[in-house]
Amino acid sequence: MVKILAVEPSSWDQGMSMEFVSALGLDVGQKRIGVAGCDGTGLIATGLTTIERKSFQQVIAELQAMIHDRQVQILIIGLPYTMDGSLGFQAKQVQKFARAISHALNLPIEYVDERLTSYQAEQLLHAENISPSRNKGLIDRKAASIILQQWLDERKLKERLGAKA
Repeated sequence: MVKILAVEPSSWDQGMSMEFVSALGLDVGQKRIGVAGCDGTGLIATGLTTIERKSFQQVIAELQAMIHDRQVQILIIGLPYTMDGSLGFQAKQVQKFARAISHALNLPIEYVDERLTSYQAEQLLHAENISPSRNKGLIDRKAASIILQQWLDERKLKERLGAKA
């Protein structure tokens, strides 16, 4: 579930530090990986690309190029919990892959609950009159941006609550 936070501009100025943040959000699937990035302020996530999974080395090479260009500090990985909140087979596969890319890229990872993000991405495409069945890569990119946006929003909320304490 993605939480949308409304922040009044006046409260934004009160104790909020605008430090540089660069993260990649990943929607990891068996055939493709949706990739999203954020602006340097950490406010807005945008779908960047979809990586077709051919080999582990090929995925690492494509991610390394983006990490270098965008000065990425952390990878945010969508974790597909089951609807009852448990870790099923697919979630365990994603964790195994995430640990491997974290090690290969020497970057920390954080997980975000990605339940229904692909569905939300499909709904966004329907709203834009784009056929989801013909645009699987676009769904993956949009799902990655939803995953990353959720992390960014939660991060800002924690900062905001910490500033009030």
